[in-house]
Amino acid sequence: MQRYQSYALGQWIDGDGTETNLYNAITGEKIGETSSIGLDYAAMLEYGRKTGGRALRKMTFQERGRMLKALAMHLMTKKDLYYQVSAWTGATKVDSWIDIEGGIGNVFANASLRRQFPDLPYYVDGVAAPLSKNGSFIGHHIMVPKEGVAVHINAFNFPIWGMLEKIAVNLMAGVPAIVKPSEYTCFLTEVMVRDIIDSKILPEGSLQLICGLGRGLIDSVSSEDIVTFTGSAATGKMLKAHPRIAQESVAFNLEADSLNATILGKYAVPGTEEFDLFIKETVKEITVKAGQKCTAVRRIIVPEDLIDEVEKGIAARLATTKIGDPSVDGVRMGSLATRMQVDRVRASVEELAKSQDIVFGNMDEFEVFGADKNTGAFFSPILFRNNDPFNKTACHDIEAFGPVSTIMPYKEIDDAIELAKMGKGSLVSSIVTPNDKEAAEYVVGAASMHGRILVLNKECAKESTGHGSPMPLLTHGGPGRAGGGEEMGGKRGVLHYLQRTAIQGHPTTITHITQQFQVGAEMPEANPHVFRKHFEELVIGETVFTHKHTVTETDIVNFANVSGDNFYAHMDATSLEGTIFEGRVAHGYFVLSKAAGLFVDPKKGPVLLNYGLDEARFTKPVYPGATIGVRFTVKEKVDQEKHSEDDIAKGIVKFLVDVYDETGETVALATILTMVKKLDQSK
Repeated sequence: MQRYQSYALGQWIDGDGTETNLYNAITGEKIGETSSIGLDYAAMLEYGRKTGGRALRKMTFQERGRMLKALAMHLMTKKDLYYQVSAWTGATKVDSWIDIEGGIGNVFANASLRRQFPDLPYYVDGVAAPLSKNGSFIGHHIMVPKEGVAVHINAFNFPIWGMLEKIAVNLMAGVPAIVKPSEYTCFLTEVMVRDIIDSKILPEGSLQLICGLGRGLIDSVSSEDIVTFTGSAATGKMLKAHPRIAQESVAFNLEADSLNATILGKYAVPGTEEFDLFIKETVKEITVKAGQKCTAVRRIIVPEDLIDEVEKGIAARLATTKIGDPSVDGVRMGSLATRMQVDRVRASVEELAKSQDIVFGNMDEFEVFGADKNTGAFFSPILFRNNDPFNKTACHDIEAFGPVSTIMPYKEIDDAIELAKMGKGSLVSSIVTPNDKEAAEYVVGAASMHGRILVLNKECAKESTGHGSPMPLLTHGGPGRAGGGEEMGGKRGVLHYLQRTAIQGHPTTITHITQQFQVGAEMPEANPHVFRKHFEELVIGETVFTHKHTVTETDIVNFANVSGDNFYAHMDATSLEGTIFEGRVAHGYFVLSKAAGLFVDPKKGPVLLNYGLDEARFTKPVYPGATIGVRFTVKEKVDQEKHSEDDIAKGIVKFLVDVYDETGETVALATILTMVKKLDQSK
């Protein structure tokens, strides 16, 4: 019999005895056993902090991002095996695609975030704050990786996605992880973790796995650890109340299953594309993963005059959904994950049936294709109707974690908003409407109790990812019943694993710490010109002080002719009454263009190209007769990887362009982005 193991302290470990028997959800056959008994959780946490954490914290964000990219590419080559094993969880090919390739896609997305971070092991947050009159004392913020472990306790429904969407974020931040998947579907997680460990892409200690119940796991967490939980609200609240969490002030992120709602707008009447979209998307949300998603639609809120049409449309579509073994042609819905889940969903349906009517589905009489419904974990889609949802409120309190949903009416959009909020906090809601005013009214009214809102119409339907799909670059979580947590969210998610610290000192010192030039810092004159230096040779703060140029009216006229910009303030001195200008003013873009002419060293050298301009500001009018010069300073450097052996080794250099006039005042500021060749072409 297959024993599914944990990976701890750098080795695969078989726990003592048998905590959990593992079964094929389609056939009911036993596929293995697992146990976490005997694991030393305190030692695992310390191993993660000392071994994995130290290695990750030495890496820059660029290196971590490239590591994640390599991991995602590696896992894509192994995906066929994951699909085979995923079928044992009762998943269809579509269900498995969401879990497997959705999870790997999340790693790719987080790898791409490296472009938003500095080429440092830590992050520089925001801009400097002036703290003194003469500028010799400033404040800033840096964010460093927490020196703990991210402990992820995941649900049974997404054995791969649940792990990857979390570890991609903490690894990008430089924090190691211990993953504890559900004991019932941990066999799929274990298969992938073996591939991750064998690849040696991650530093040792970056990832540990617990297969089994994991009892006692959080007894040894400390103040710098982060615990995340995905699953039922009751279990999540129990873990959040653990004395160790309170005593050590451990960060705890709770993402709980919630009673998510989808709303049909009053303008999406039968005959519109939006009405058809609503029926299609709602049925998809009921049947994908057999309704075992924390984001699945549990409440279907529709205009009271359309409820019969909606019920008819959903029921007709559900009636054509074949349930059974996903390998059988035409099967569109697999099973629940375990027979235990069947019993739990049945109990919830029976409770809901006390106050509302089943209008589609039968828990005992339904057909299963290619499998035995008595040995597999199959369940019929159930559609309830509740004609009085403001008074019969069980549908807003009880969640059947399967293919179960309740349709209910509303009179006005304010009623739909109130019904959606009666779920007491949801991960996601959606509204399908062709009317943008109605969409705006719903979104603004419902947002306070929802972590995400999808607005669906025919214009975005073809490319929409749907109600139930959280995206890695957007936050996932929700208030109230949904747990009050927040994860993913692109850069925002990474920042959850960093400690923000305010730093104070002289601009030169802060420049040295942040590796970003701070105004007021020392500006040693570059010799030779910065355009003559390779990437490695450039030093933050070194500056080119350019020759000067006196602006003339001819400059203004010539630039207007070249650019076509004949705005009155530049060209018509008689139209300036009531403006802030004292006379014809030079174009801001002329000032920047002339600045480029002053700071550029034109000969061929290490600078390959200028590919962008950020944060351009025109801070003081420049009139004819003004004399301008430029302080051109190395502001920040970001390393880049070679994409092939033939690629040029290069990095990104940000230069601060400070244009000043004869009084010494700054008239324009900008940051230019350049690609600069490296001296060492082997890297």
